[in-house]
Amino acid sequence: MDDETGKPVPTRREFLKYGGAVVGGGLLAGCTGGSNSSPTSTASESGTTTESTATESGTTQSDGSYSVSMAPVGEVTFDGVPEDVLVYELAYADMTVAYGYGDSINSLGFDAAAGGNTLDAYYERLDGVSFDHDDLTQLNSGSRNVTVDKELLYELDSDLHLVDPCLFTSFDGWKQSDIEEIRENVAPWFGNSYSRRRGQPPEACRDRYQYYTLWEIAEKVADVFRERQRYEALKTVRDDLLDRIRSNLPPEDERPTVGSVIFMQDTFYPSNINAKGFATAHVRPFGATDVFAGDDVTYDTTYSYEQMLEFDPDVLLHRYGIDSYYDVSQIAETLADHPVASQITAVENGRVYPSGHPVQGPIMNLFQLEMTAKQLYPEQFGEWPDYEGGAYPKIPEEERLFDRQRVADVVAGNV
Repeated sequence: MDDETGKPVPTRREFLKYGGAVVGGGLLAGCTGGSNSSPTSTASESGTTTESTATESGTTQSDGSYSVSMAPVGEVTFDGVPEDVLVYELAYADMTVAYGYGDSINSLGFDAAAGGNTLDAYYERLDGVSFDHDDLTQLNSGSRNVTVDKELLYELDSDLHLVDPCLFTSFDGWKQSDIEEIRENVAPWFGNSYSRRRGQPPEACRDRYQYYTLWEIAEKVADVFRERQRYEALKTVRDDLLDRIRSNLPPEDERPTVGSVIFMQDTFYPSNINAKGFATAHVRPFGATDVFAGDDVTYDTTYSYEQMLEFDPDVLLHRYGIDSYYDVSQIAETLADHPVASQITAVENGRVYPSGHPVQGPIMNLFQLEMTAKQLYPEQFGEWPDYEGGAYPKIPEEERLFDRQRVADVVAGNV
């Protein structure tokens, strides 16, 4: 809390310190990390100058500290790998697990059980990989208004807030001064949320914001945990998977039309499958035709049964379909029983599928690419099996599109 409350201000953690220029006295600084291997001079917080060297894990200082840069927070300096980490979004939880630091996570933004179950559904197919989410703190109040109690961040007393501070300034009751207060009194921020949909961040962030791909963010988070080798190994698996997919895609005129939706209360909520941002990183590489491409699809766009029949997609992909809030097998039955929806080609042909979680990390991305390949192009990549919830379905080894054991070994540190 600030001094005006009369409560004592906690001592700022010495375990981590925030580095980089502060623009206009505020939080948001441009990326300042070096890209070559020559020594550079860096001004320390005491005003002295120390020599540093840019390495594959960011900038390492002579005193053993190191720095990692990412917009919108700029350069953050670490005295050691964070051991107690606040996480809001599932993507960052997945990254943290991927680099062997899942036990450091103390929180998730929404229902930890629901988010944790989604990760469990994928990790079930990776020998020795798990995520203990039973005792995680739920950051969001769960009320109608999206917000997080600032006092909760003091109570958690994390070493790092692995979340975009611009996201928090969009919450009710949060101002940039609150972001600075938490940075100074608890721990730094590190994250980038608006790259997910290339969305417009809050106005105070826009001049300094930068968009990244999923794997660019994953690389920077790997540098925070000093796990570049794990990142490189996982990215090799992903690159090989993408090469396999691209080399086996059918001609464009033989690809299906696809509608990505959420369905609830007799209403379809659409999303563009080829939109920029890592929300579509598991669908965009397939080059399928988006049935909604001609419409200006926003968060407020909704379609009726009749409108969906006019679009008439060959395939319906239901977002958040793997062990989440939606029972896609039941949704498919509901659509098949409806006099209008049953005429949609995807429904007629039994091609209503559970699709991936848009807030995906690197491990999730691997499974979700495989899943989408089988759903869109079964002749090329094998049939997607029946799925009625729970763990990601078992795929015979000869039909898998990436090596599960290799991924499990990487997470275990055997790179």
